[in-house]
Amino acid sequence: MILAHGTLYPDSELPRLRDALVRECAETVAAQAIDAECVMNACDVLARRAQQGVYDAVLLPFLREFHISRERLEEALLLLRRESLSYKAGVEWGAEVRPQPLRRPDGTEIQRLRRPLGVLLHIAAGNVEGLPAYSVVEGLLAGNINLLKLPSADGGASLLLLQELVTIEPRLRDFVYVFDVPSSDLDSLAAFARAADGVVVWGGDEAVRAARSLVQPDTRIIAWGHKLSFAYAEPGVPEEELRALARHVCDTRQLLCSSCQGIFCDTEDMAEVNTLAERFFALLKEENAGREPAPLPLRARAALQMYHEQLEAHTDGRRVLRADGVGVIVAQDSLLELSPLAGNCWVKPLPRARIVAELKPHKGHLQTVGLLCADAHRQPLCEALTRAGAVRITRAHDMSRALAGEAHDGAYPLREYTRIVEWE
Repeated sequence: MILAHGTLYPDSELPRLRDALVRECAETVAAQAIDAECVMNACDVLARRAQQGVYDAVLLPFLREFHISRERLEEALLLLRRESLSYKAGVEWGAEVRPQPLRRPDGTEIQRLRRPLGVLLHIAAGNVEGLPAYSVVEGLLAGNINLLKLPSADGGASLLLLQELVTIEPRLRDFVYVFDVPSSDLDSLAAFARAADGVVVWGGDEAVRAARSLVQPDTRIIAWGHKLSFAYAEPGVPEEELRALARHVCDTRQLLCSSCQGIFCDTEDMAEVNTLAERFFALLKEENAGREPAPLPLRARAALQMYHEQLEAHTDGRRVLRADGVGVIVAQDSLLELSPLAGNCWVKPLPRARIVAELKPHKGHLQTVGLLCADAHRQPLCEALTRAGAVRITRAHDMSRALAGEAHDGAYPLREYTRIVEWE
């Protein structure tokens, strides 16, 4: 299905709607404008209705299919409440909604204003539930027309939420388009890109490269993720913190950019690394017991990789702990890498004196660090990790929490989706 001008269309209408995009977007930019207050009010109504169960007929099957708890849905809906969006705008724009004027030497003022880019194309990823819809909300807050290319695993939630949003606030109808097209439909993606002033890419390096190949040099690319996140732990970390990390791994299945892929241990002593790995493995098994299993393709891929790790262990010096659907790989190197996922982590040595040297080469891919250490050591470790390129440091259980006003990968999206204009 396609959403355009507040109406749902069958996919057979794609060629007509696609070919009219450049003209229609230009007409909307020329004749209409929306403000943040209008968007906040509509989102607040949408969030309240969802919390009251108005959309359960669609949302509950979606939650079951993707193994999402009601608690996680409630947390996501809080981000759409008016107070959250207002706080977000205040943090990201501050006083710069209307920046201070410039002054010429003769005292003449030059007005400076923040204005939308115009049209944003959102190429969404499916690893965060509801993220495609929230990405559009951010674009709306900045005053843009938004073209959303849905991910293959969206499950219909984003289309539902955005259709309801423009029903609640008809002034938004010409500012939201949703297209459910595959990434292989290059003709459609190129048509969307021609209409866009900026392309918002949620994905890894390949997704960014693909987006760059679609756009003209004067089109802004705003890339979010994919990133790698990990935990950094002192050898004697208390059990409750280590358990919280194990719970986070099981909750997220390590699929998010903020999910823990492994643990760096603040030591060069492999005996301490092995002890930490064994402690974590025991807690990981306990936290995973009784949970819904991860989707079969994810489990199968992880199982094959862990089996390969076991076969290679006698040649590469690694040690593999594996049972009850989870596993831990103990390695002697300090290389940051993706884990096998689905409850399978690595544990490696990385003394604090080598944090910057080892992690700095990965600066473009670092995101969240779950820091497990004594309070007295937290400040210097935070300094070292941020100098290495990490942009977000949390407690173990907070690695994937979402708060209003948080930056995306070290930047504020509302600033990225706008520009400063100067009127003399």
